Amino acid sequence: MSVAVPLGESSAAPAVPPDRIGVLLVNLGTPDACDAGSVRVYLREFLSDRRVIEDQGLVWKAILNGIILRVRPARKALDYRKIWNVERNESPLKTITRSQAEKLAADIADHEHVVVDWAMRYGNPSIRARIDALAAQGCNRLLVVPLYPQYSAATSATVCDEVFRVLADMRAQPVLRVSPPYYDDPDYIEALAVSINAHLAALPFQPELIVASFHGMPQKYVDAGDPYREHCVATTEALRKRLGLDASKLLLTFQSRFGNDEWLQPYTDKTIEELAKKGVKRLAVVTPGFAADCLETLEEIAQENAEIFRHHGGEHFSAIPCLNDSDAGMDVIRQLVLRELQGWI
Repeated sequence: MSVAVPLGESSAAPAVPPDRIGVLLVNLGTPDACDAGSVRVYLREFLSDRRVIEDQGLVWKAILNGIILRVRPARKALDYRKIWNVERNESPLKTITRSQAEKLAADIADHEHVVVDWAMRYGNPSIRARIDALAAQGCNRLLVVPLYPQYSAATSATVCDEVFRVLADMRAQPVLRVSPPYYDDPDYIEALAVSINAHLAALPFQPELIVASFHGMPQKYVDAGDPYREHCVATTEALRKRLGLDASKLLLTFQSRFGNDEWLQPYTDKTIEELAKKGVKRLAVVTPGFAADCLETLEEIAQENAEIFRHHGGEHFSAIPCLNDSDAGMDVIRQLVLRELQGWI
């Protein structure tokens, strides 16, 4: 059956633009400035998340508002000032995450219908703002990439929580994919090994051993079923195998305790103190759980724990940089993204 076309009108169907795909890299977050007020805003959002502090009852709210948010912001602001990117007036985490997104966009530029952006779970740019921006650019498919190699409810899951909240308010929702944790991915392990070996080769000393320090977590969260410790162990064991080191030469520890609960052990600071007391003079620390250097690596490890080591008799200490936006680090992100985009590109 043919359909008559009115004189002067084309019979060709209107051009339909190809689907656009948004790729959103997400990291933890950062204050907007290194002053107490900005840190207070950031900490309030972070510590009010039920994934981070599961018991958000009246006692916790009293502690948070009556003590923590009165005392901690000024102290943490001083720590942020030690590592702040003064030129850009932002934290290194923001600088690095932006660069990761820009380099990824360049790496996959041949896929013209893919738009790469980045966000922070807490602080700015927010997940909501960047999803809205991707939607405004016509992205009706969305790949969210939590930049956490090891899964935990307090990191990966809370990214998903926020993404779901944003999508719940959208009438025209994009199709959604979320990349999985990559704690034992061969590309990730290889990148870590290459990075570690390159850093050690450039040092003026040879470390007696390496400490692999991961962000801590309350023990009760793992007892309740969080797989985070299991993932950290798997990363460390794979890295030991790749580097040819046994458990006495590549130690697994956990940093950044908060509050009075028991956290995952062994603790990084206590381990480093004991190593120095036992006569270890040369030490390197790697932080495989962080995709980008931040307060916990640049201040807590490279400065605070370095001082602990030297104070108790250690002499030479080196913090190995995160993968960041290095060639090896970008290889990991690119391969992860391209794998998760299969069927879409």
